[in-house]
Amino acid sequence: MAITTTINWPAGLPCALREGHSTQHATPFTRTTMDSGRARQRRKFSSVPSTQQFAWYFTQGQCTAFEAWFRDALADGAAWFNMESRTPLGATALVCRFQDMYAGPDLVGRDRWRVSAALEIWERPLVTPGWGLLPDYLVHSDIIDRAANSQWPEA
Repeated sequence: MAITTTINWPAGLPCALREGHSTQHATPFTRTTMDSGRARQRRKFSSVPSTQQFAWYFTQGQCTAFEAWFRDALADGAAWFNMESRTPLGATALVCRFQDMYAGPDLVGRDRWRVSAALEIWERPLVTPGWGLLPDYLVHSDIIDRAANSQWPEA
C-alpha cells in the first residue's frame, strides 16, 4: 500500500547536497538460526522504508522559509511530503518525512546556512516488480534506448 501527500518540498528551496547523502534500508526478510548453525531466511515484507541522510545549503531567506515550512506545513516535521531526489532510477519523487529534528542551521562561510536531517522514505525506489528477473535489460538499458531511438525515431 503506497501513501500519497499533497505537501511538496518548496519550489524555491535548493535540492539536497550529494555530499554525505547515504541510504539505509530496513530489512525485508526474517532470519532464523538453526541448531546446526545454518540459517533460514524468508521474505517478511515486500515494502519497507529506507532512511536517507540529506543536507542542504540555504541562503538566509531560504533558511527562514525552510524553518517556517517545517513548522507550518509539516506540523514540526510530523507530516509526510514529496521531495525529488536522485536515485539509481534517475530523478524520482519520494514520499518522505523527517525521522527526527533536523540539525542546524549552522553558519557556513559568510552567508550560507547548512541544515542536515535523516528522512524516512516510505518505500525503496525500485523498478516495477518482474524486471529483477531480466537484469541484462536493466544493465544495458542505455544501449537499448539508443538503438530504439536511432532505428525507430518516429515511434
